[in-house]
Amino acid sequence: MEDLFSESGAAATLMEQAITLTMLYAPKVLLAIVTLIIGMWLINRFVNVLDNKLGKRDPTLNKFLCGLLGAVLKILLLISAASMIGIATTSFIAIIGAAGLAIGLALQGSLGNFAGGVLILIFKPFKVGDTIEAQGFLGSVAEISILYTVVNTFDNRRIVIPNGDLSNSSLTNLSAYATRRCDMSFGIGYSDDIDKAKAICKRLIEEDERSLIEPAPLIVVGGLGESSVDLTVRAWVNSADLWPYYWDMQEKVKKAFDAEGITIPFPQRDVHMFSDK
Repeated sequence: MEDLFSESGAAATLMEQAITLTMLYAPKVLLAIVTLIIGMWLINRFVNVLDNKLGKRDPTLNKFLCGLLGAVLKILLLISAASMIGIATTSFIAIIGAAGLAIGLALQGSLGNFAGGVLILIFKPFKVGDTIEAQGFLGSVAEISILYTVVNTFDNRRIVIPNGDLSNSSLTNLSAYATRRCDMSFGIGYSDDIDKAKAICKRLIEEDERSLIEPAPLIVVGGLGESSVDLTVRAWVNSADLWPYYWDMQEKVKKAFDAEGITIPFPQRDVHMFSDK
């Protein structure tokens, strides 16, 4: 009987302790959960509003800044919720710091990409909308995030390039300047009139409205090939007109040379046959 009473007394004591702990921590846990839910909603709302505002002013910066700010605010929210429950924030911060160190050692490549993203945003070698050539890809920059840069190629492929690679290697920004030089080469026969061919090229450049007056176009003999005299033609156009201008000029020059009797030779070989008698 004594054992039975002692067991029932212990059970009653445990029940009282459970009730006490429940009464003590249940409101705090409930408040922490509500705080997390509302806090997450407010953070997402704030980040979306900031994204829309910054997107109109600086599309390059907004994705990076919004992602970083959202992560920091969520970490602070978790620390605040932990303090509501009664967890010592100093210990919690120490645990986060230790975990962050361990994660940082394990994710050194990602930290390098993060540092590369910061460098890209500070020095701005390119921005969203620019056409770049990097890591063997040519395309338009669609997004610069915390760790990666997204490039859309002209054949409709989506390329994701780590920011660390972009910040530590050479790249070509084809949109850095408003104008670009269009370099072309046309071969004519050795028996053709060089001055006449140069005059035709000059006339075609002047007739095209996309050609810029300054800097002045250059038309010179660039080399003497095995089968042709090579004319080097350089004209300046707006960056957006470069490739359409180049393709159109190839066709115009060919038709004009045909109409004016200027030949465009192709490689030829003379074969001599000897009979062994």
